[in-house]
Formats: sequence, C-alpha cells, structure tokens
Amino acid sequence: MTYEAILKDFKERKFKPVYFLHGEEAFYIDSIVDHALKEILEESERDFNQTVLYAKDSPPINVLDAATRLPMMSEYNVVVVKEAQEYKKAAQWEEFEQYFESPSASTILIFAHKYKKFDKRSRIYKILAKKAVIFESVGVKDYQLASWISEYVRKKGWNITDKACALVAEFVGNELERIVNELEKLFIVVEEGQQINEKHIETHIGISKDYNVFELSNAILEKDLVKANRIVQYFGENPKATHITVVLGSLYSLYQRLFKAHFAKTEDPRKLASILKIHPYPAKELLLNKRKHPAKIISRNFGILRDYDLLAKGVGSGSTPDVELMKELVYKLLH
Repeated sequence: MTYEAILKDFKERKFKPVYFLHGEEAFYIDSIVDHALKEILEESERDFNQTVLYAKDSPPINVLDAATRLPMMSEYNVVVVKEAQEYKKAAQWEEFEQYFESPSASTILIFAHKYKKFDKRSRIYKILAKKAVIFESVGVKDYQLASWISEYVRKKGWNITDKACALVAEFVGNELERIVNELEKLFIVVEEGQQINEKHIETHIGISKDYNVFELSNAILEKDLVKANRIVQYFGENPKATHITVVLGSLYSLYQRLFKAHFAKTEDPRKLASILKIHPYPAKELLLNKRKHPAKIISRNFGILRDYDLLAKGVGSGSTPDVELMKELVYKLLH
C-alpha cells in the first residue's frame, strides 16, 4: 500500500487491524505514525485507548497485552510499536504469529520498523503480507531530490524557484526529515502562495545564494575563473560553508554530466534531464556551456580531480590548507 493511500484511508476512517511499516527511509514511516496518533482517536479518547511502546524496552508479550485490551468508551484501541527493528531475533517475531493470524477487530496495531527492510523471506513477513497492511518506505534518489522538494512545497501551498530547489537539495542532503524541517521554517516566514527563492534560502536556512558549491560548479561550467576564485576564497574564510571533499564530489558530478551531454544527441533540456536523471534547470545550463568543455579536456580533468582527491586525503600534500588546494584545482581545471 502506498504512503498516500494509507493517509487517505486514515482521513476517510478506513482502518485495518495491523500496519507494518518498514524500509530505509524513516521520514514516511514517522509521518504515518504521527498521522495515526493524531487522527485515529479524539484527544479525549487517547488516555485510555492509545499506547506507544518502544521495542527495545517492550518485549512482545507487552505489545500483545496492549493489543488484546478492549477499548474504553471508544471504537478503537491504538497501539504503536516504535523502533520495531530492535526485535532482532526471529523468535521475538514468532510470538506475534498467532495474533497476526487473527488480530483484534477493535485494535489498530502499528509497527514502525525503520532504517532497513524486514526480511521478506521470513514466515512472519508472509503472514503479514496476507493479513496486514505493509508499507515499504523507499528513499528518494539524489537525482529526484529537487523534484521532490518542488512537489512537497507545491502541495503545502507555495512555489519555489528551480535554483532554490537545487540549493536545498545540494546543501541539506538526502535526508527528507531535515529537508522538511528547513522548508517548514520557510513556510512560517514566506506568505502562503508566494514563491520561495534563493534569497529566502540564504536568509532563513543559512546557505549563501552566491557562495556555495552549486555556484562554484556553475562558475566552472561557465569557465568564469574570477567568480570561481572568489567563491573558493569565501570557502577559505568560512570553513563551515563546505569541505573540499564536497567540492570534489560536486565537480566530479559536473564533468560526468558534461561528458554524457556531449554524446546524448539532444539539445532539449528536458530530454537531457531525463537521460542524466537530473532537474531540467542544471540540464539547460549544461547544454548552454558544453561547447566550452571539449571531451578531451573533460577526460584530462577527471585525472586532475583524482589527483586532488588524494591530496585532500593527505597523500603527498603535507600540510597544504584546503583553500590552497582548491585554488590550485580550479586553476588547473580551467586552463
């Protein structure tokens, strides 16, 4: 069952006796649990009919005891087992087998098994597949992140520029909970319906709209040595802004995309975005600037990046500061 379908059922008050939420991405699992705790019971019903247990501190017998209670002055008894991945032994899950086969009709039992998939080959999983609602929480791929941010913002009633999306995706990283927390800050200060832009990101999240890895990659792409050096100098004066390993990773991705763009046989940003699995905004920039970077020079630059990756790790660089390594790197890439 999908995330959206489960939340839709909650709103329509269509509940199942057992929900098993598992997978590597914690954000969706936590969100479903939060909705369940807020929406299934009225506030006045929760004291006697809502139980939250943590697997590490609650053996299966405690969960079963809570799940087999009858609700008091309520239609449902809600039991949530958080951190269910802490049940590491098959024998612990086997204790639930009889209950899963015939769950209480008045109880809604929810397991939140985070950070990894449950073993689909196990007997318990096969029982759950027949008797419970199973939701597997899959993370968002890096190349899908900007689109995910844009869609999340749109659903909340705002718009966001492509560049602002790219900034958040680049600097917050692929942690949906962190991304949402940062976006929620913006929803407070930006009037609903307005467009969130780079200035909002800089002011309220703390990412400089002019001095960041994204802009450095653009400067390299545009072969703007002055701008690239200005950004590197900023990194030297503000060490918390980024790290040389992040710069190297970003530039490696840039040249990898440029190399593929040369042989993609398209000048359509959306087609190139689909081929490279990136947002159309950087795809457009790649097409505008790819002629400045012949394939032969790109191949050479891969070698330069490998050399500076070793230097950044201390191989042969002695005590050369990162900012000096970055200055040298930028110069060699653009000459």
